Amino acid sequence: MFNTWKPMWVVLLEDGIEFYKRKADSSPKGMIPLKGSSINSLCQDFGRRMFVFKLTAAKQQDHFFQAAYLEERDAWVRDIKKAIRCIDGGQRFARKSTRKSIRLPETINLSALYISMKDPEKGIKELKLEKDKRVYNHCFTGTCVIDWLVSSNSVRNRREGLLLASSLLSEGYLQPAGDTSKAAAEGLSDTPFLDLSDAYYYFPDSGFFCEGYSSDDDVVLKEEFRGTIVKQGCLLKQGHRRKNWKVRKFVLRDDPAYLHYYDPAGGEEPLGAIHLRGCVVTAVEDMPDTKKYDVDNILFEIITANETHYYMQAASSTERSEWIKAIQTVARTGK
Repeated sequence: MFNTWKPMWVVLLEDGIEFYKRKADSSPKGMIPLKGSSINSLCQDFGRRMFVFKLTAAKQQDHFFQAAYLEERDAWVRDIKKAIRCIDGGQRFARKSTRKSIRLPETINLSALYISMKDPEKGIKELKLEKDKRVYNHCFTGTCVIDWLVSSNSVRNRREGLLLASSLLSEGYLQPAGDTSKAAAEGLSDTPFLDLSDAYYYFPDSGFFCEGYSSDDDVVLKEEFRGTIVKQGCLLKQGHRRKNWKVRKFVLRDDPAYLHYYDPAGGEEPLGAIHLRGCVVTAVEDMPDTKKYDVDNILFEIITANETHYYMQAASSTERSEWIKAIQTVARTGK
């Protein structure tokens, strides 16, 4: 009705989709019946938003949902399509039970196990890992997961650990990070979870993020600063882990396409950099899981080619428009 985007907690039922303002709410804000509905994952209605799918109800009402990343969108579309087929065929819809498919004992509580794995003292330690010129923050290896399951007596051996870790992955308690673990999770390996030191994973609420990086000679690193400065100024930037906002000085360069950010109090070395080639930048109205600032129409989001999300706040709607236009130009023409 209002053509606005808001974060919602969504639940897929046998015959419909309920959506809540918060996960803890007891009653839904609304419900979309699936009987007679159709779904389209290749949604072009919102060119500036990624991972959007459209659900068209029986009365030709369109509902649009945006997932956080590609795999999440595809999983929702796959399950909703299955639910619609079950309704049309007079069958009962139920998601495939990972517990049954890998013969997981009924005594294992995945939710309780997940809490133990995240324990700051006795759980799995989150690390900063480097691979293929990328830095993966707040993650861990597949080998670390199996080591922890064995040492905590959650399983008797590494084979059982692999089955349990695969279940944790399938149920969303673990997420793959990097091409190796993602390929296995998509069925391109013998097992969905890999007991390998170069297969990375993370907790879904850990603040995980991936950055471009180069460990080559300083000459390569200096190439980031080769381009002409297109725009610079101070913006509020949301932190990945603590979700707090801090003022940063941003410098936008065109070749190569980088947006560096610095401590506004001084310092020649940047605190970080965002590679803009192939990114998507768009204005946003609200922020999930964080306080919305009092002034509207000043937030924008950058989604990089490797699907890392950055949220910024400008001083005014005019300044936001200028930053979005400048970043879009650099992302299209820079290297």
